[in-house]
Amino acid sequence: MHELEPFYRWLAYYDPSTDPNSPFEGKEYNYDVYSETVYGYYLAPGWDYIGSETLYMKILYADYEEGYVVFEFIGEWNDALHNDIMHLKRNIVEHFELYGINKFILIGENVLNFHGSDDSYYEEWFEEVEDGWIAMVGFRDFVLDEMKNFNIDSYVNFGGTLQIDNWRTLTPKIFYQLVEQQIQRRIGE
Repeated sequence: MHELEPFYRWLAYYDPSTDPNSPFEGKEYNYDVYSETVYGYYLAPGWDYIGSETLYMKILYADYEEGYVVFEFIGEWNDALHNDIMHLKRNIVEHFELYGINKFILIGENVLNFHGSDDSYYEEWFEEVEDGWIAMVGFRDFVLDEMKNFNIDSYVNFGGTLQIDNWRTLTPKIFYQLVEQQIQRRIGE
């Protein structure tokens, strides 16, 4: 896992350590020290701790005018043992909601497992975004299947046309527009 790094190409557009509205503003990264682990496996130093023992993230982009943010995740999403959705919701999502963010894109190619509990935090998050939405992109099929078993798909958009494999080839704004377009099609159906 130490070789799986967060996507760095968008740093030219956005750096969470220099964004005064980011929960990671001012964080200094030492790319020579591997200190964070998931189940004893070291993570690349670019990932950020959100309060969970098993799930780490990177804020790839935030656009306060358009009201959206893009997160990338690594590890195991474990609501059953570690209440990862609570950590994400309380420590990261609510922070961005204070700045008018109501559209959330979660990239989960490096989420290796999901253990569900109840859907109350997802429901709360869904209700708070009002005119916005939550979209999961690139999560593995078996992870999405488990999420469906816990009714997460009632609150979060995922699967189908949101499995955008080429997202890394796009700029953040083009990627957002593509996700927005897919969400609007779903809402219109």
